[in-house]
Amino acid sequence: MQTLQRYDPWAGAVGAGLFILAVIGFGAALPGYLPLGHPVALLGALGVPHALAFNVLGFVVPGLIAVAVALRLLARVPRTAPWSLRVGGQMLLLSGLAFAAMGLLPLDASDIESRASQYHASAWMVWVLAFVPGAVLSGLGERGLSAGRRLAAVHLAAGVLVGLGALVLQMVMPAPLAQRLAFVTWAVWLAVVLPVARR
Repeated sequence: MQTLQRYDPWAGAVGAGLFILAVIGFGAALPGYLPLGHPVALLGALGVPHALAFNVLGFVVPGLIAVAVALRLLARVPRTAPWSLRVGGQMLLLSGLAFAAMGLLPLDASDIESRASQYHASAWMVWVLAFVPGAVLSGLGERGLSAGRRLAAVHLAAGVLVGLGALVLQMVMPAPLAQRLAFVTWAVWLAVVLPVARR
């Protein structure tokens, strides 16, 4: 844990930056790819050029960094903290594992109903269903601590916005755009949550 603590100020930012640069870079390199018209997972789909590199850089490594961030958040939870803070931290850890799993279970762009596509969709859903309540529970738990109000705001805002982008806004805007709102919110949360927690 002491080794992880040394990297607290910038570990999450590295994961967030890696994800965003991978989406931008691999998206620009893929002919015909429309940033606001195609899902992010298409960049790592079976048969797409450089899919393995995208999956590693865009999903697996940022997901594992998110796991490390969740572990650091859990390590700072006091023994007297509310149960919601402990459960929330565990769900954030699960969401990091699910994010990494999206890269290990790539989409099959040629058959959206295939087993591979279903596995990828399941990993996406686990990520959403773990992160949203995990962030909200963590935020509610931090509100009960005297020094946790800023961190509570970060958690709660991220949980609500990821939930909106992943589950609600797809009904009123193109799904790839709503998905990007969820992903960008998660990346911002990943970048700032540990620096805010250290203050």
